[in-house]
Amino acid sequence: MFEIKMDNAKYWRDCIGAIGSLVDEGLFNISKEGISLKAMDPSSISMVSFFMPSNSFSKYSIDKNASIGVNLENLSKILSRTRDNESLVMKDVESKLSMEFIGPNSRRRYRLQLIDVKKSVEKEPNVEFDAFVEINGDPLKDIIKDASLISSYISFKASKDQFAISAHGDSGELEELHDKDGDIMKKVDASKNADAVFNLEFLENMVRSCPQGNSVNISLKSSEPMRLEYKIGDANISYFLAPYMED
Repeated sequence: MFEIKMDNAKYWRDCIGAIGSLVDEGLFNISKEGISLKAMDPSSISMVSFFMPSNSFSKYSIDKNASIGVNLENLSKILSRTRDNESLVMKDVESKLSMEFIGPNSRRRYRLQLIDVKKSVEKEPNVEFDAFVEINGDPLKDIIKDASLISSYISFKASKDQFAISAHGDSGELEELHDKDGDIMKKVDASKNADAVFNLEFLENMVRSCPQGNSVNISLKSSEPMRLEYKIGDANISYFLAPYMED
């Protein structure tokens, strides 16, 4: 049994939105340390890893560690109805996830059927990254949108002092160079040059939920999966995306 309360229900809505941008179901592990989830998207091209520490909640009571399988699309639909100034209390009740939204003068309760998740992920990809980039999230969203106008793929190249982004398609080309310590870049640290190409649709889904004004951390190694991560409040969300390999 567990009972978990968040004073701001929209915070949990935003976290689930970030997870649900890639996967349609997932297994949440609830422990004394916090709530975690690791899941692959249906195509097995990308993975999401989520953790929110227990001290992020105004109440966090569990009898023992628990794992609950949830349809994230259905959960997101319920959370999309979150209203201003509502808190959220979650409990496990008779193989259902009980969610009570508490407003200044009202209460609403949903019960969502728990599911058996067919495939759970225990570990993140083991990659020894060569380059680490910290970039402002809002400009990164714009760059990805610009690239999607001409291509379905984007190239990231990181060197000691520079981060290069390019896209090529039948209609044209895009190239951007961002120097270390510029307005957009916060950090570029590369022990070795890293270069890889990624699917833009997946990247758009990954960065969509990054809060305004937050930074995004990108870890790269040539021809290996990338890691993209950012914070939503105290929660940490990491995505892994396999590179595009031409035949």
